[in-house]
Amino acid sequence: MCLVLTGWRAHPEYRLIIAANRDEFYTRPTESLREWPEEPGLLAGRDLGAGGAIPGTWLGLASGAHRFATVTNVRGPYENRGNARSRGALLMDFLRGEMSPEKFVRDTVAEPDDYNGYNLLTSDLETLWWHSNRSEVAPRELAPGFHGVSNGSVVASLEPDGDEIHTGTATAAWPKVRGGILALRAAVAADPEDPESYLAVLADRTRAGDVELPSTGLSKRRERQASSRFISDVIHGTRCSTVLLVREDGSYRMAERTFGRLGRAQGTVILEGRMDLP
Repeated sequence: MCLVLTGWRAHPEYRLIIAANRDEFYTRPTESLREWPEEPGLLAGRDLGAGGAIPGTWLGLASGAHRFATVTNVRGPYENRGNARSRGALLMDFLRGEMSPEKFVRDTVAEPDDYNGYNLLTSDLETLWWHSNRSEVAPRELAPGFHGVSNGSVVASLEPDGDEIHTGTATAAWPKVRGGILALRAAVAADPEDPESYLAVLADRTRAGDVELPSTGLSKRRERQASSRFISDVIHGTRCSTVLLVREDGSYRMAERTFGRLGRAQGTVILEGRMDLP
């Protein structure tokens, strides 16, 4: 994933709202959102290009265990270690496990750094935790409100009725994260039930101005291309947009729209169900 926008206990009827874009090379083999036959209750896409014995995902909901997790990579010039463990396998460790989000991220911090850079969000739908292995900030429990991560090593947050988006560090959030958080809050206020409103937030192709571009080791041209919420290109771009809506009564709706080269829509999958929330 390259952009994850989150509404956590930000609406009286919704426990969790997720709007996320996965940006990837179009040639990377992928299965779209589905329930995994070998993992009853697991709703997720499947990354077939990571290698290794454990299949991975970039975003998943273990509905039977009411566990949610997602990951983005942290972009940097030295973040391509071929022998690193799959970040998608890290997600599966949480989704299949029984550790609390806090214990899971703290245990992960204590282990050797086996992964390329990532932002990790984990939740048991009682608490929501963020951790980046490329941040000097300790793992953090996220408060009720709106949050966003992309490919920098910070999480940006906005209180439900707040005016200031903050990261808790001297590093500012990227423009697409700031704009995405504000757009997500507006969508929640206007019509929290409609997945199409969240998909529209994710479809924004506005690029940041050069003065706002981060420096992550890409060329200036590629930084511009990657600065929009939705990325459209021939080789690399937004492969899918995913929306997850979990109501306080435990009912959920998960929608995923997939895309091909140049942002051509290929189809939409919607899965619904109910969980026994804590």
